[in-house]
Amino acid sequence: MTLVTHRFIETNGIKMHIAEQGQGPLVILCHGFPECWYSWRHQLSALAEAGFHAVVTQTIKNAEE
Repeated sequence: MTLVTHRFIETNGIKMHIAEQGQGPLVILCHGFPECWYSWRHQLSALAEAGFHAVVTQTIKNAEE
């Protein structure tokens, strides 16, 4: 089993934290406030074990907004 990895990406003027696990076809998991990637930890593992590249996104808002 692969471990969950974390990184930040910037796109369209926003900075996003992503947690990802696995390789294969991409599955993107989105959540709403106040949830975070940790809420999806069991789904990440299950999807990775099933042969998918599972990614959870979380927008990091700028403190000036």
